Amino acid sequence: MARCRSYLRGLAICVTVLLMVSGVVMIGVGFASIDGSIPVEKLFEHLSSSDGLLVLQVFGPLTVILSVLGICAASLDVKTLLLLFSALIFVEFVALMVVASPLVRVQAQLDSAVDELFLNVTPLHKAEHYIQGELQKLQASDSCCGLRSFKDWENQLPASCSCTPPSSDLEPSSRLGNVSSDGRCVILDRTHSPLQPPPGSNKLWIHSEPCGPVLKSYLSFPIKLRIGIISALATIAMAAIALCLTLGLEEYWKKPPVETTVDDFNRVKYQPKPSFT
Repeated sequence: MARCRSYLRGLAICVTVLLMVSGVVMIGVGFASIDGSIPVEKLFEHLSSSDGLLVLQVFGPLTVILSVLGICAASLDVKTLLLLFSALIFVEFVALMVVASPLVRVQAQLDSAVDELFLNVTPLHKAEHYIQGELQKLQASDSCCGLRSFKDWENQLPASCSCTPPSSDLEPSSRLGNVSSDGRCVILDRTHSPLQPPPGSNKLWIHSEPCGPVLKSYLSFPIKLRIGIISALATIAMAAIALCLTLGLEEYWKKPPVETTVDDFNRVKYQPKPSFT
């Protein structure tokens, strides 16, 4: 029994340390500029804003402080502190689930909200200049054109939509249809764009893939990351609560030592051993 309890204490300390690490990660992510690394950060600012950042910034330091209490309680084996730590972590767990629940709804509504915004900003050549600039950066970096298709630009395709097909596709005899062999480029009718074909070719190639799916993945990544961190913290917190409660309520689950006696009629009696503490 003593060995089992020693294992439980060690496991409780490890889980509580892991909980503290999770709190540090929450602090780092919460105060880091996640959206700053996204090339479309200026597009649709209210979707790629600080959804969930306040949750991480508040619950991160709180988790670290409670974890220190839990580590001390498990290391010193103080039952009162173990029960107090379990109660506080449970309260934090419930509060975290309540406060973070809107993130799940935001994630579920993201696609429809982005599709609606796509309609509001098209045609793209009439959109605000900073939207056009950021979208052109995205088109150049991710080899895409338009939000839903190149037609979002109407007849004002920018140079960032131009695509370079494999050299073998520049020979008409080796090409079948209007799509390049790797599927990245399509031939566009010259009447739909003022762009000029590349030197040595009489065909105008543009990116075949739209930027809408790429943009959605960029916008949803911060929310998915925050949901993942919160889910991991919740799982670790539940494990810490279970272990610390087990240690704190030891007197209720630990079997007391017993001694056996035989009376004059050869009947065996079991009774608790007297305590000498």
